[in-house]
Amino acid sequence: MKGFTKWMVRHRIAVIILCVVLMVPSVLGMAATKTKYDLLYYLPQDLETVKGQEILLQDFGKGAFSLLVTEGMSLREQADMENALKEIPHVDSVIGYASITKGLLPLEIIPEHIREMFQRGDCMLSAVFFDEGSSSEETMEAISKVRQTAGEKCFVSGLSAVVTDTRQLVEDQEAIYVGIAVALCAIVLMITMDSFLLPLIFLSCIGVSILWNMGSNFFLGEISYITKAVAAVLQLGVTLDYSIFLWHSYREQKTRTEDKDEAMAEAIHLTFTSILGSSLTTVAGFVSICFMSFTLGKDLGIVMSKGVVMGVLGTVVLLPCVIRLLDGAIEKTSHKPLLPDVGGIGRFVGKHYKVLCVILALMIFPAFYGYQNVHVYYDMSKVMPQDLLSVIANRKLEDTFDMATTHLLLVDSDVPQKDVRDMTEEMRRVDGVKDVFGIDSLLGAGIPETIVPEDMLSLVKGDRYQLMLINSAYVISSDEVNAQIDTLNGILKKYDQGGMLIGEAPCTKDLIACTDHDFTVVSLISILAIFVIILLVEKSLSLPVLLVAVIELAIAANLCIPYYTGTELPFVGPILISTIQLGATVDYAILMTTRYKQNRLSGMDKTEAVEKAAASSAQSILVSGFGFFAATYGVGLYSNVDMISSMCRLIARGALLSVAVVLFLLPAVLLLLDKLIVHTTFDMKSVR
Repeated sequence: MKGFTKWMVRHRIAVIILCVVLMVPSVLGMAATKTKYDLLYYLPQDLETVKGQEILLQDFGKGAFSLLVTEGMSLREQADMENALKEIPHVDSVIGYASITKGLLPLEIIPEHIREMFQRGDCMLSAVFFDEGSSSEETMEAISKVRQTAGEKCFVSGLSAVVTDTRQLVEDQEAIYVGIAVALCAIVLMITMDSFLLPLIFLSCIGVSILWNMGSNFFLGEISYITKAVAAVLQLGVTLDYSIFLWHSYREQKTRTEDKDEAMAEAIHLTFTSILGSSLTTVAGFVSICFMSFTLGKDLGIVMSKGVVMGVLGTVVLLPCVIRLLDGAIEKTSHKPLLPDVGGIGRFVGKHYKVLCVILALMIFPAFYGYQNVHVYYDMSKVMPQDLLSVIANRKLEDTFDMATTHLLLVDSDVPQKDVRDMTEEMRRVDGVKDVFGIDSLLGAGIPETIVPEDMLSLVKGDRYQLMLINSAYVISSDEVNAQIDTLNGILKKYDQGGMLIGEAPCTKDLIACTDHDFTVVSLISILAIFVIILLVEKSLSLPVLLVAVIELAIAANLCIPYYTGTELPFVGPILISTIQLGATVDYAILMTTRYKQNRLSGMDKTEAVEKAAASSAQSILVSGFGFFAATYGVGLYSNVDMISSMCRLIARGALLSVAVVLFLLPAVLLLLDKLIVHTTFDMKSVR
């Protein structure tokens, strides 16, 4: 490897040109990668709710659907609007009073409970079904055209409308996220590093590796909007310290040889060895979330694992060549680091380690209690700004028609009509059900089937299933709607064992069950994987337990804050943060512990070893932690998509908490348990 690094540094211009040329296919691949905006798409495919959505698409040609509330329209205008909507590409059907009757039946002869389903005051309701899924490009284009066609008097609600607004919002902000992260990182690095030019070099090279990573997503076919929005910011945050490691190593090697190419080649060799171990823990954290049954974890895990690998390649291939090319400019822009001397941290810890251990003990119960009981939400509309058209429409639907969500019911077409009517009446009596509507609702009112046009009948009745709508007053993901779904499913299975209750609320109920399971599985896998890596790196039985426990305390301290402040988090927050913070910041603990071991092996007593380990590693940990904080905190403040904002703020706060715990509490633990560590660490047997 050393021979290769020497060749690479000497041919640095050719290497830089090659790396820049690789950006071209990366940009093309990034542009060609599709983005998914519907998080329910990532549910396991073997769930009944997911299978039901596929049946709805196959048997009825209906994928996504939206409920439209129109305001101040006459019956004639309503009919004209519904007819116009049918002409929009990928609108499969429109079901409303005007569509069903074609104006043949005046509203006055319709039973009141049926009439109230379609009309409240000067507002009327209709359902629009699309022939593609909730987050397909075709559906989102159709939603936009529905809004244009229906005009300002129409409010388009439902998941598809939320997904459409999400796409527009995220696409408008993605470039700003990266700009904020880069600007804040540059400021932090200029303050903490010894050159004004060096941070720009670091960020440029990391930017190239981010492009490589995002371009390679083309081979995945598609990624989620969450992954697309945060991957660049996260990759910047978790791989920044690799560049710092290389620079410090190069600066040290220059003091040992006058040949700068030789110094850089040696620095690459030493850095690759150190960052390989460091990157393994980060990759382990991201790989662990690939085991989520909710496959958004796999989506983010694969992209970020690639990102860490690309970050390593950028650090050991591109960055050394750029530094050598601009060596003179770096020296001309050098300055004294503005970060104050942090050597006193070691002395402070050595003097007060018993008090710090008491503080640690006192933190454990409240931190882990809050961590285990933090409140999360699953309603996708809550992650969006409340002034979006889709969110306003959802409120309008709830306020006007007392409907918070709509379930879809697939019932076997062979079920006798009497049984369907009995089932419908039984479902209407369930708490929170506003109405149950199907073709048999009209027939049960004494209207003969012959008066219903055949093309209208085919909208809700197929060869295998008939389609019914259940309007619910309960909001998605609430305990009330989940209990309602259980009750409705019990009634459905009594009349039709093969019947299916589908829609956003039933899918969200399955999502809650999946993520509850995933939280336990992913946390366990990440802890075990990182435990094994530390075990192999440190050759110790006690150190893996101590280091993982210290970072887990920092994670618990991070996630308990929302509990005690009464803040709800989006459901993916605790799962992803617990693994990302562990994988990305356990390196701080490994660095501190490695320095402590080296000092003990050199003959220092435990107090001197810990004090010097804390003093020597403090600057590296602070620069890395502040950089990680800067890369994510600004995005968290700026973004008005709560899913992205919450994740970035949690990651930023977690970086600072990990820094604080590693600099102050870990050294205290090392001092307190020095004898245990010495007796359970393979290469410390000679230490006294």
